[in-house]
Amino acid sequence: MARKAAPAAAKPAAAAAKPAAAKAVDKPAPKPKVERPAAKAVDGEGTAPAVRDTSSILAAARGAAKPGPMSKAEAAARMKPSAPAKPAKGEAAVVPPMPAKPEYAKPKPAKAAPAPEGDRRFFLGVLVGSALGVGFTTVAATTGLWTLAFARFMFPNVLTEPPSKFKIGFPSDFPPGVVEEKYKAQFGIWPVSTEYKGLRQIVALKTVCTHLGCTPNWLEAEQKFKCPCHGSGFYKDGINFEGPAPRPLERYAIRLADDGQLEVDKSRTFQEELGQWSDPACFVAV
Repeated sequence: MARKAAPAAAKPAAAAAKPAAAKAVDKPAPKPKVERPAAKAVDGEGTAPAVRDTSSILAAARGAAKPGPMSKAEAAARMKPSAPAKPAKGEAAVVPPMPAKPEYAKPKPAKAAPAPEGDRRFFLGVLVGSALGVGFTTVAATTGLWTLAFARFMFPNVLTEPPSKFKIGFPSDFPPGVVEEKYKAQFGIWPVSTEYKGLRQIVALKTVCTHLGCTPNWLEAEQKFKCPCHGSGFYKDGINFEGPAPRPLERYAIRLADDGQLEVDKSRTFQEELGQWSDPACFVAV
């Protein structure tokens, strides 16, 4: 019995020795680190690429983020901002500066008090723009117009008229039997070289009808003066022969001036029915 128990006791000792031996066999001996010499320059122009350490590459790969999907806890931990470092005891906390305010958030400067001139303009604008201002403006304008009308009424009417005496040219400028109409609009006369009672003379006929004061027209084709108002007709020398005109046309005074030109004087008139055409002051003999 004693012999059989001895081997049983020896088995555990042998079993305990096996793991130790296995551990010794499993762990390889560390390899000696071989240092590689640095690359030398090639032809004096550049250097060969440096030899990278594989241990540093493996360490960086192992410390990198876990590839593939991640849990919610890992995502929250990655998204959580790092807490700011607390200042050491006795040191003042460093506060970051406030950001600058945009233009629209800045307070607007207070407006200065308006000048007296601005107050007057504002008052006038309100006065004219309001209904009351319109009424006062209308009344003032009406009063001003009435004042101007009254002042105009107090002054006499003065009409600018051509001079009563004026020259019309030399006698040679008026051939026999010709009625000159260029002085009709400006001076109201017809210089005519005609015959009266067998005497050749130059006269200045008044361009006013003796019926009701209309202005006749000279009709060259019919050789007569014709009134457009009531049809009165006059010969070239001014004698009436048709229509309601009761008497011949009137003449103005005419004479030869010192320079030899014909001068007409409208301040004097001569009527044929009164026998005034025989006065040498109303014609120039040719």
